[in-house]
Amino acid sequence: MQVNFEHCTSDPETGRSIRSQVTHAGEDIVIVVTGGSRPHVGSVVLAQPCGSGRSGVSCSVMTIPPHKEEAVARPIAEAVCRASGRVTVVTAGIHEDRLDAVGVRVYLELARRMATELAERFR
Repeated sequence: MQVNFEHCTSDPETGRSIRSQVTHAGEDIVIVVTGGSRPHVGSVVLAQPCGSGRSGVSCSVMTIPPHKEEAVARPIAEAVCRASGRVTVVTAGIHEDRLDAVGVRVYLELARRMATELAERFR
């Protein structure tokens, strides 16, 4: 597989950012989301279209304890799957030493924005 494109979403106030590499595996979409000082695999979300139209999405989730990146991976997987109508896998791993509640909120907002931005690209 070859990376089709990379995308970065950042918060200018805090300097935090998350990056994604988007790849196609045949018709399916694979997205690797990283951020912080040590990228890793913390959670994997597989989203697949279900039902009629593009509104239904079913997700399967695997998270490596004690990681919490499902909250980052799931909205991206669901949004891209819904927009593209394709099976979408998102793996996310963000690490920042001594991350406080404000930092967590920033990363969750970055994931929400990235989900919207990537979905627009696949519409």
